[in-house]
Amino acid sequence: MQIQPAFAAGIQGLQSAQSGLTQATVDVAQAVTQPATTSSTDTSSAVAATPKSRDTTDALVSAMASQRQGEASVDVLQRENDALGSIIDIEV
Repeated sequence: MQIQPAFAAGIQGLQSAQSGLTQATVDVAQAVTQPATTSSTDTSSAVAATPKSRDTTDALVSAMASQRQGEASVDVLQRENDALGSIIDIEV
């Protein structure tokens, strides 16, 4: 088993977060622009979430998860930079 360097893991995490955020924004845009597929005349069912609102909610949750992943990846890169700086200070 090979362990990848922290810098590579941080960059890979940022790329994955960017990809996930891009997909989530596309999903939100599609959910907002698509017409509602179900229409109900019963007012009691209006309280229940429509498929359109569930799609939007899922996409927004995915966007938040991608944001957190990006923040964690940046933290990995900062810690790797700090560790490398400490090693250079010790060696000099």
